[in-house]
Amino acid sequence: MRGGRISKISRAGVVTTVVNALPSTQTNPASGSLVSGVSSVAFIGHQLYALLSGAGCSHGVPTVPNGVIKVGHHGRWKLIANLSAFQMAHPVAHPDPEDFDPDGTWYSMIAIGRALYPMDSNHGELDRVTQSGTISRVIDISASQGHVVPTALTYHRGIYIANLGVFDPTDRAGDEHVWRLTGHRTLQVRATGVEKVLGLAFRGGKLYALEMSTAAGAPTPGTGAIVRVDRHGPPETVVSGLTFPTGMTVGPDGAFYVSNKGFGSGAGQGQILRIQI
Repeated sequence: MRGGRISKISRAGVVTTVVNALPSTQTNPASGSLVSGVSSVAFIGHQLYALLSGAGCSHGVPTVPNGVIKVGHHGRWKLIANLSAFQMAHPVAHPDPEDFDPDGTWYSMIAIGRALYPMDSNHGELDRVTQSGTISRVIDISASQGHVVPTALTYHRGIYIANLGVFDPTDRAGDEHVWRLTGHRTLQVRATGVEKVLGLAFRGGKLYALEMSTAAGAPTPGTGAIVRVDRHGPPETVVSGLTFPTGMTVGPDGAFYVSNKGFGSGAGQGQILRIQI
C-alpha cells in the first residue's frame, strides 16, 4: 500500500500535504485493522526526516524497507537508512517469539544535535542514524527489560524512554515505567506508576507522559490522559478523557499538542488537540 502521508497544520488548523503515497500497511480485522505508515518526524535544522513503520516484506511492501527518509521539495523523498536490514544483521538479545515483526514496529524518533534516534517497540531497541545514513545501536532495551514495548522518547539533558507494555491478563494498571538513559548506556528508572505511555515531553523542566489508556488490559476509549511525572511520588493526572491519544509535543507557546483518536476511529476522524494547562 502507498497510503502514508505527512501533513502540515497551520496555527489556524488548516491541513496541507507535505508528502503522500508513502509505504503503509493494515493488519487483518482479527488484529484490529490497525494502519501503520509514517510513525514519527523530526527536524535537523530546517531539514525534515521521517520514520517509516509500515514498510518492508513483513508488511507487504517488499520494494521499500522500514527506515529513515529525508523529505525534499515538492513531495520528493529518499531513504537514507535501511532499518529493516540493520535489524536483520544486528538482532536484539530477547525478541518476543510470539509477537515478532521482522521489519520492526518503529514508533518514535527524535533529533539530538546532528543525528536522529529512532526507536523500535517490537524488537526493543534505540538506534542512532547520522545524516549520511550510518546506523549504530545505542541500547538493546530487550537485554535488560525483556519485551516491554518501548514507545515514547524525549530529550532533556539526557534521553528518556517510556513503554506501552503488553495487553495480556498479567497487565495491571500503572505497571509501566519511565527510564533515563545513563552515560553508561544503561536504563535508570525515573518513574513508575504510568500506564500505556505513547508520548513524553518536558515543559518548564517538568516531565509529562501521555497515557493512551489508563485501564489495565485492553485499551479503553475515553481513558487517555496526560500525567505529570514526579520522581518522588505517583504521577499526577493533569488532563483526562482522551480517546486513544498516540503522540504529544509541547509547542513554543507552552501548550501541549496531542494527536487524539489516533486509532480505532476510522479514516479522517483523527484530531490534533491544543491543550493549555
